Parts: sequence; structure tokens; C-alpha cells
Amino acid sequence: MIHVSSRHSSLPRMAGGLAATTAAVVFASLLGATPAHAARDYVWAVGSSTVFPFATRVSEQFARKTGMKAPKVESLGTGGGIKLFCSGVGSSYPDIATASRQMKRSEFDACAAKGVKDIVELKIGFDGIVVAMDKRAPDYALTPSALYLGLAAKVLRYGQHQANPYRTWAEVGAGLPRGRILVYGPPPSSGTRDAFVELAIEAGALKYAGNKALRDRNERAFKEAVHPLRKDGWIDAGENDNAIVQTLTKTPGAIGVFGWSFLEENMDKVKAARINGVVPSLTSISDGSYPLSRSLFVYVKKANLGVTKGLREYLTELASDAATGRAGYLKDRGLIPLPAAQHEANKAMVRNLTPMARPAA
Repeated sequence: MIHVSSRHSSLPRMAGGLAATTAAVVFASLLGATPAHAARDYVWAVGSSTVFPFATRVSEQFARKTGMKAPKVESLGTGGGIKLFCSGVGSSYPDIATASRQMKRSEFDACAAKGVKDIVELKIGFDGIVVAMDKRAPDYALTPSALYLGLAAKVLRYGQHQANPYRTWAEVGAGLPRGRILVYGPPPSSGTRDAFVELAIEAGALKYAGNKALRDRNERAFKEAVHPLRKDGWIDAGENDNAIVQTLTKTPGAIGVFGWSFLEENMDKVKAARINGVVPSLTSISDGSYPLSRSLFVYVKKANLGVTKGLREYLTELASDAATGRAGYLKDRGLIPLPAAQHEANKAMVRNLTPMARPAA
């Protein structure tokens, strides 16, 4: 235990007051009596590489409009960002986690175990996951079934899950190009990877009665059989989706998996495959007709509002018509806006800050 000596009490009053004040400051700093958040005077957000350009753009606008420090935005992947967000409270941990999927129940529970409670969930818009290739490459018309057969580490054959035997797309399905199966995509820490596995690989696997029966009987066993991606055809390319785009232009026959916004920014270099006959676009993603569509989220520690300087103002900017409205500046960055009613509900959520419920799964 730290003790402050009172042996200077016989000094003149002014000197004694100065000594006591100095001792009190030292004592408070050593014990952490000053609120932990006061050590940081800027907003800190971590998470999805897909949400990163949107959160960064809002950060720039926030700083320009308010004169406050621009929030620190880091791209760690959805899983990595939520893990850090949930690691504790205080200025050593982020105020915001950005995500390209919803928070899982296990993550919510991990937050609670570390004292991170009253989390506010905001859906900010939509994104699509694209399967893309160099503009000079053959066109691909894929289905979730073809993606499952081409990319799962094990596929259902003759009633059993066996090591994936397919080496070319032509072996997977009639009419597909003869190119080898070589796909660059996000790592396991990425929300894009999670969403791709759910929307493409799982959906494709469930076209087969044996997989559907296994899912109905034992969902955990189903996921263990279906989720792993092959190591001889899928290459984890990190959290930098722009790097995947560059790889496609230099690697003949390669395919990439990344978010819609990166396709939109690079349509002079790459093109997208059709999925179930649907081309990804603003319309097909927002209306759900494109099979690989998903929602994007921001998670906020309610306890940090009013403590972390600028946090409430940053959220207000994020939910504003100017940012995420139908004609907002994030649309120019590739974010697909929410329907008007959902957007208005988002603005109300920022005003009311109602904590989210524990996720169902």
C-alpha cells in the first residue's frame, strides 16, 4: 500500500498546502484515481477492413466540422476488432468496434466477462461480397454449390465428407472455365471471410441432402465439416482488400473474394462473377437479390459516451443524412444505404442509445 506522510504538517501554511497538493497529485496518479478515459482525448475505432474506409471518411468529416482530433480508425478484421473491443474498459481499449457481420453470442459474453456491458449496435448500411477476376479473364457464372465444391476443404461425396478432389473449375461444374482453382481471400479473422463462408459455402453445402440432414441433426458437426476452406486452392491474403485486387491483375487465372466497395473502386481492373445469375450492384445488394449480400455494423461502449471526447459527436455524424443517408458521402465510397425507415431508426438509436440484447447465436 502507498502511504502519504504527514510529517510536513509543521511547515508554514502555504508550504504545507503546496506539499499536500503535490502529494495528493502523486497519490492520485499512482492509484489511478484520475478517470482512465481522461488519458485519451480522441475516439478509437477498430475492426472490419470493409468498414474501415467508411469509418475513416466519417472521421475526416468529424474533424473538419468539429475541430476536434480525428478519431483513430484501425483495420484489424471484424474478429480481431471485436476481440480488442471486448478486452476491457478504460482508455486502453477501443470505444468502437466495426464489423462486417453481427456480433456473435460468444463475443458478447466475452465482452461481459471483461466488464464491457451496455453495448449499442448500429447497422450502417449494406455491402456485397464479390467473387472477382481480372477484366481480361473469362467470365464466371457461379452458384453457391460451385463455390462449396470448389473451395471447401472437404466435400460430400458418396455419403461421406472427403478431401476435395477438384483441381479446376471445369471439374466443379459444366460451363465453367478450365482454369485451376486459385482464390485469394480474407483470413479467418475477417468478417468478410465469416460472411462468405455463411452465405456461399454453407448455402452451397445445404443444396446436398446429406449436409442438410447433418445440419438438422447436429449443427456444430455440420459447421466443422463444411466451414474449413482448402489450403491448396484458397490463399489467405490478409486484411488488405486492395492487395487482393492488385494480385488478380498480376496472377493469370486467379480469383479474389472481397467487398463490393473495392470492386466499385477498381472496375477498370477487375470484374465480378455472376452468382445464381445475378451481377452484384447497388440495386441487387440492397434489395437482397444478390445472394452474397450482408449488413455492416458498428458497436459502441455506451459507458464511454460523455467520457471519451467526441464520441457522441462522431456517432451523430456517422448516422447523419450527410454520411449514411440515401445521397450521403459514404455512398460515393461504396456503402449501400439503408432504406429510409431503417436510416431514421438508426438516428433515433444514436439519440436513445438503447443497449443491444444478447445475440441468439
